[in-house]
Amino acid sequence: MADKLIKDAALIPVAAQTPFMAVTPITIPAPQRYVDIELRVSAPTTGDKLPIILLSHGHGASNYLSSNRGVLPLSEFWASHGFVVIQPTHLNSTTLSPETPEAPLFYRSRAQDMALILDRLDLIEKAVPGLAGRLDREKVAVAGYSLGAFTAGMLLGMQLHDVDGEETLDLRDDRIKAGVLIGAPGLGSRLDGPIGQRYPALTKNTFDAMKVPALIVAGDKDFNPNFSTHTDWRSDAYRLSPAPKSLLAVTDAEHGYGGVAGYDAGETTDENPERVAFVQRMTWAWLWSALHPGSDAWEKAQASLNGEAGRLGHVETR
Repeated sequence: MADKLIKDAALIPVAAQTPFMAVTPITIPAPQRYVDIELRVSAPTTGDKLPIILLSHGHGASNYLSSNRGVLPLSEFWASHGFVVIQPTHLNSTTLSPETPEAPLFYRSRAQDMALILDRLDLIEKAVPGLAGRLDREKVAVAGYSLGAFTAGMLLGMQLHDVDGEETLDLRDDRIKAGVLIGAPGLGSRLDGPIGQRYPALTKNTFDAMKVPALIVAGDKDFNPNFSTHTDWRSDAYRLSPAPKSLLAVTDAEHGYGGVAGYDAGETTDENPERVAFVQRMTWAWLWSALHPGSDAWEKAQASLNGEAGRLGHVETR
């Protein structure tokens, strides 16, 4: 479908768009949790052997964007191009936010939510009309925005140290084969702004053991001294984790990345539909190739940046 708000980003090749359905709320039991997990599942209406993306929302000020109602610009795009996207509402959501010792970030619980979702795929398939038997459970990726990227990092092997009375907290899930981190918190020792005092768990992470293939999406204007005085802090996961890793550097992107958290979100300081389209298309291409060895989707997407679409950002790989 043509969109007059999107110009050069449309030059980035992606699979043909197809109809998708979104089913919500789906509730799966979580006996060890404050409440059961409520999900949104977005899936193509046709096709088999569908790859899965677990998508983790952030921790913003909005009432509903930090829930399974958020990050729809990404989940709906990915679902309309061949992925099944599963979005939980984590306990840090403003709609929940229970007063427990793990509040307010619920960093451990958020990663455990995703593992439980994978444990309950049979229930999820039955809850979504027409989805049963269509999932490819060997092709699972995780993606996250902001604090959701911290969650994704934990599932990919990022570790926390000296937190919750444990020497090392490692919640890596081997069922997850790839990940996308958008606006991810960087290395804990470089979180030298006041946010580190407010959220000390964010100061405890390291990327040395994050060996799973990942795409790190970082904006060249995603800088806030309240978090870190290091202007490249949001790309730490790319530079400091073992290869293979790719960096998608987004030109002029602040922490909103054009508005990936939600359509027309008021707190998006860099609202730009074409920037969102750039992130949509480039992340889709990377995820598709990461879960389908032999696919040239990522290669073609990178090649398109040699033309007019290159003004929107660039890729580095290691």
